[in-house]
Amino acid sequence: MPRAALAILLIATAVAGRAQYAGGPLVGHIEGDRYFAPNGSYQVAIPVRPKMGAIVTDTPNVVTFKDDYDTLFTIASFPLDASQRWLLSENGTREYLRRFFNDYVLPDFRHAFKGVEVEDKGVFMPEFLDGVLVIYTLLPGGSMFADDLAVIDPNQKPPVAKRGNMLFVKNGFVFVVSTELAERVTEGSAYSMKPAEENTVLREKLTDMASKIRFPKSPPSP
Repeated sequence: MPRAALAILLIATAVAGRAQYAGGPLVGHIEGDRYFAPNGSYQVAIPVRPKMGAIVTDTPNVVTFKDDYDTLFTIASFPLDASQRWLLSENGTREYLRRFFNDYVLPDFRHAFKGVEVEDKGVFMPEFLDGVLVIYTLLPGGSMFADDLAVIDPNQKPPVAKRGNMLFVKNGFVFVVSTELAERVTEGSAYSMKPAEENTVLREKLTDMASKIRFPKSPPSP
């Protein structure tokens, strides 16, 4: 798995200025309210709307959906090469996904942000999508909703973003779906959710998003 391809996996910047929802070039394409991945591995209902300041950006493997209020999702899909397929068969789904997160996703987070923490060992849900792993990360200065705060008070310390990350394997591709808990940043001093509550909200958001992904009946060639 080439790490260079994962470098912006879940950071959710406007990658190379690819596109806005209202128009512009995408590597994948939009039909109606659905986004189609360029590698053919999935299609999904777009979770943001133009009237809410929606932006859709993508690369050949990663799409980001963001609005100006409280929605941020990224979906990444990467084909399993021979070595990854061997690791999956040798370790089983749960351990493979944990290793994939530790070997590829986490190092990229740590390269982008100092002081990244993995909150706990995560949750494995064997019944959903043939097995998904959800892991929660704390990213100092990693919020995609902090721009307005910086304008109000440029001396304010960047908030610590909390991301939920759901990993699973489908049709020869490994998927990583990520979302940020925007309220942790946007509600400021009024925010009162405890870590367990945050995890529940993030897990429900990820489960809802992943349930909207549609996979081709005939898997694309990785």
